[in-house]
Order: sequence, then structure tokens, then C-alpha cells
Amino acid sequence: MLSYPAVFEPDSGGFVVTFRDIPEAITQGDSLEEARSMAADALLTAMDFYFEDKRPVPAPSKAKKGEELVALPASASAKILLLNEMLAQKVTPSELARRLDTRPQDVNRIVNLEHTTKIDTIAEALAALGKRLEITVI
Repeated sequence: MLSYPAVFEPDSGGFVVTFRDIPEAITQGDSLEEARSMAADALLTAMDFYFEDKRPVPAPSKAKKGEELVALPASASAKILLLNEMLAQKVTPSELARRLDTRPQDVNRIVNLEHTTKIDTIAEALAALGKRLEITVI
């Protein structure tokens, strides 16, 4: 899973959360626990901007002192890797659909963060781009 470093700054009895890699993700919470929950939501929501604009999602940096890592869900992480690879190779959804022998609408659902997609389907899409999805337990 992709995990992004976040800064939790005390502010007016709560915490403001920012991500240096994903500047669009800013949130706050009244407690540290609430701020952590809100940070995960804000990070995932910010990914929509990259998908809508068809921009590569920056890779997460290593956490610096005073930062906490906030993880994205595994399915969103896989879709981000797929989007980034499609953009790097300049492969359109139509071209990926042709390679997968499916319809462009099906590919559009694969790269939609709100649509539930089987991990095997994302792995097949990455394979069609010459990549392999690996999952590890640490």
C-alpha cells in the first residue's frame, strides 16, 4: 500500500494535517485520533484530483522526523500505480481496452477510485502494460 508522510500540527485545541507530497490533501480534527481518520479520508479524496486531471500521482516520500505515515487502501494504491503507468506510457483507456480485449468503459471503471475493482483485474491491466503487480506482507 502507498503510505504518505503527514504533519499533524496542533491548532486551536485540535490538529491540522498536511501532506508535503500531496498538497491538495489538507484536513483537521479535534483530537489526534479524529485527525488521523480525517487524514486518511483527505488523502484518498485528494487522489480524485489527479485522476480527474489525468496527472501522475506523486510517489510517497520517506517520512521525516515528526511526520506520520498515512496509508491509502490497497485497491486505491493499485489503481494509482495503474494510472501512473498509463500516463508514463501514454496509453489511453481506449488503447488499454484494446490490449485487454474489452470496452473502453470497462477500463474507465478500472481507473475510477469510486468503482470497486477486483485486484486481479488491476493486475491484468498492469500486465497489458508490461508490468507485474506484486503484493507483500511485511
